[in-house]
Amino acid sequence: MASVDPNSPVLEATGIQKTYVAPTGRLEVLRGVELSVMRGTVLAILGVSGAGKSTLLNILGTLDRPDEGTVTVGGRRVDDLSESELARFRATRLGFVFQFHHLLPEFTAEENVMMPLLIAGVSPEAARTRGRAALAAVGLNERHEHRPSELSGGEAQRVAVARALVAEPELVLADEPSGNLDHKAAAALHELIGSLAKEKHQTFVIVTHNDRLAAVADEALTLEAGRLTRPPAGRGPTP
Repeated sequence: MASVDPNSPVLEATGIQKTYVAPTGRLEVLRGVELSVMRGTVLAILGVSGAGKSTLLNILGTLDRPDEGTVTVGGRRVDDLSESELARFRATRLGFVFQFHHLLPEFTAEENVMMPLLIAGVSPEAARTRGRAALAAVGLNERHEHRPSELSGGEAQRVAVARALVAEPELVLADEPSGNLDHKAAAALHELIGSLAKEKHQTFVIVTHNDRLAAVADEALTLEAGRLTRPPAGRGPTP
């Protein structure tokens, strides 16, 4: 992973705008979003369904391009990279966790975690070593030979987190990561994310409608009417 100045933001977004054309007319989803996230912090972005949270996350993760505005990750402006440059950037410097774990059912937990490294050209031996370490970091060092069907929902999502972390990305982006889990498993995942940020200095940007997840974040913002604002008193992270 490229070195990052600990005193500078890992992620900066400036003037992000995104508009879609629908049968009913133009829909302005994002209207000049501004964002700055420091290393080792957890940012939760709250909002109702349809507010544009996933659209914003896709732009921050280089899966989509803004109509206007800039995105910078680790000092590198990414919104103007070519498609091939973006693919390599995503593979080496970003991690993703989604609501559904998207593990490959025919492979073990360890093999699923190794996959991003193998695709990036890391040797199988090195990928296995790093995969085991990533699983240990999320508390699954005893489950590395189990396939997804042999894991609980919470365990499978932890494997997905390990897969996102294995390449040591500068930034992990998560879209409703606990949305498919029961209360107990969700609470354990939220605690894991908070501890990874503190102990591993990992940076997370999480979009969610879950106030409990926002409570483990260092900062919570609400996406409403295409702009990020601080949530009303009583919402967001607890002291």
